[in-house]
Amino acid sequence: MNVQPPLRRPRRLRTTAAIRDMVAETRLDASDFIYPLFIADGITNPREISSMPGQYQHTLDSLTRIVAEAIELGIRCVDLFGVPKPEDKDAEGSHAWQPDGILNRAIRHLRDTFGDDILIMADTCLDEFTDHGHCGVLSTTTRGESVVDNDATVRFYQKMACAQADAGAHIVSPSGMMDGQIRAIRTALDEAGHQDVAIMAYSAKYASAFYGPFRDAVGSSLEGDRRTYQQNPANTRESLLEVQLDIDEGADFVMVKPAMPYLDVLTEVARTATVPVAAYQVSGEYAMLHAAARSGWLDLEATMLESLIAIKRAGANQILTYFALDAAAYLRANHK
Repeated sequence: MNVQPPLRRPRRLRTTAAIRDMVAETRLDASDFIYPLFIADGITNPREISSMPGQYQHTLDSLTRIVAEAIELGIRCVDLFGVPKPEDKDAEGSHAWQPDGILNRAIRHLRDTFGDDILIMADTCLDEFTDHGHCGVLSTTTRGESVVDNDATVRFYQKMACAQADAGAHIVSPSGMMDGQIRAIRTALDEAGHQDVAIMAYSAKYASAFYGPFRDAVGSSLEGDRRTYQQNPANTRESLLEVQLDIDEGADFVMVKPAMPYLDVLTEVARTATVPVAAYQVSGEYAMLHAAARSGWLDLEATMLESLIAIKRAGANQILTYFALDAAAYLRANHK
């Protein structure tokens, strides 16, 4: 029996690697990646994070080496998280805005070493610095309940952001999901003469179970959860509201976090936002791929690239990822 030939043959554009590359709708580049890095106080050698293979709590020396490698591979931005000594934590997280605090020392060192060769973004949140592990200061309600005090916390974010800008940060990144934090930080930065310091807002940050390895990375002392300030995973419209509020308050970038479980949210945000949109491929996403690869269930390189292309295809302009070095190295080698 004769079979009528297809009117269209889409497979023609899949026959060779060259033609597949020529018609690719989405492309990754090293400049898409922001590399999250951890700087720890009180250690003399970098310390591997057991739940995040290949990631470390760094010393200033090892941090400098890894940033130099990132620059050489074409990565344009790193995001720094501070890990203070346990004895330096307190109820307010006051080490966060001390000029000699570990995060501010690292910012200053990298800016002095590399200048504008790479953008230095700093995490602007208190959770690493508080002895209770929450993203803000606690107060007690009239019913005797302990809650995160939104407005008191925002005032501390202002101090922290200004200290980071003083140290040389190009971008501050408030991640605590406090109401009004972007307007307050923008006002404080401008009044301190830091009009050129940008803000990347964690606008749609969900109360996710995918953050577990990160808490190992920063030595979190969190008790309880963050559901009263991070978003409900069931909601999308709430994210669109949070994003628009942050843009209206002066955010230069907005972010969706985590990435892969929230690609639908990322697409909606990218469709409506009037500023660049970032997505954070978080520690749990990274750890899962490594764990599956170590068991022989997945090809790590292939799934790494597929996950990153999915995030970009969904609408991310920037991708915060612990795969940044590996992905940038692959892209360079593959291009050659």
